[in-house]
Amino acid sequence: MKRSRKEKKSIKVLKKLGLLVMSLMVLGVFTACGQAEAPVAEVATEAVAEGETEVAEALHPDIQAIVDRGVLKVGVKNNVIGFGFQDTLSGVYSGLEITLAEKMAEDLGVETEFTPVTAATRTELLDSGALDFVIATFTITDERKENWDFSTPYFTDYVTVLVENASGVMKLEDLLDKKVGVSSGSTSARALTEAMIEKGIIDGANFNKETFDASTWTEGIAFLQFDDYPTISTALSAGEIDAFCVDKSILAAYNTESRSYIEDSFAPQDYGVATKKGSGISIFVEEHISAWLADGTVASLITENGLE
Repeated sequence: MKRSRKEKKSIKVLKKLGLLVMSLMVLGVFTACGQAEAPVAEVATEAVAEGETEVAEALHPDIQAIVDRGVLKVGVKNNVIGFGFQDTLSGVYSGLEITLAEKMAEDLGVETEFTPVTAATRTELLDSGALDFVIATFTITDERKENWDFSTPYFTDYVTVLVENASGVMKLEDLLDKKVGVSSGSTSARALTEAMIEKGIIDGANFNKETFDASTWTEGIAFLQFDDYPTISTALSAGEIDAFCVDKSILAAYNTESRSYIEDSFAPQDYGVATKKGSGISIFVEEHISAWLADGTVASLITENGLE
C-alpha cells in the first residue's frame, strides 16, 4: 500500500527518534535499571515536537501541486545507457538519472512519469509545463542558466568524437574539412570547433561563442544536425558523416568493434537537473541533489551504473 507523504514523514521522525534512543543507550545515559534519566525524555519530547512540525509544514505551491496530482513528470533520455535507458521489450527505465528521479518521487509519495526528451525538445517541454524537471545529461552553461535553474552538478563528463576505424581519423587534426554529426540543440559542435581553434587546427577568425551556429559553420569543419543519437550513429555507418561528436558517456552506447574514440577529449560537461527559473521545484531538487552528493548516494549510483 502506498503511504502518503505525511505518513512517510512521520515514519522518518520515528526512525530518527529510535536512533536517538539507541545512541543514548550506547553512551550510558540509561540507568542500570533500564529507565531513562530526565534529559532523555526531554530530548525525545523535543524530537517528537520537531517531527510534528515537519509533518505539518506547508509545502511550496509548486510541490503541493505535484503531490495533489500524484505524479512527478520528468524528462529523461531513453537511449543513453547508464543515465537514462528504456528497455524496448519491458519498457522499464534504468540508469543514474532514472534512479535519482524515482528517489525524489518516492520522497513526495507520488508515482514517476517519464517522458523521453532530446536536446531539441527538453526545454520546450519544460517551459510548457509538461514536465516538472529535466534530468537528461543536460549540460549546465551560463547561457542556459539565464533561462532555467540548474541543480548542483551530479556528474561531469567530457566531449569527444567517435569514428569508424576505417576512416583513419585518430585525432582532432584529422577532422579538418570533415563533416561531423551532432544533436540538434546541443553544445557539442561549438565545443569541437573551439577545441580545434585552441589547437591551431583552424583559424577561427569568425568564431563567436555567443552567436555560433552549427548549421552555418563551414570554416575547417562542417556539421550535420540530427534529432537523436541513434540516427547519428546510423548516419556514421552509412558514410553520411565522418564522425559523431557528443559527450563520451553518451557515445559509449554506440562504440562498437569497428569504431574508436579519437585521442582528444575536451570541454568538461557538468550535468545538472533543469527546472523552471525561480520555482519551488528548483529548491526541492537542489536540496535532494546536494544531500545525495554529500552522503555518497550519487557516487554509489555512478559506480552501480558503470559510469566511473
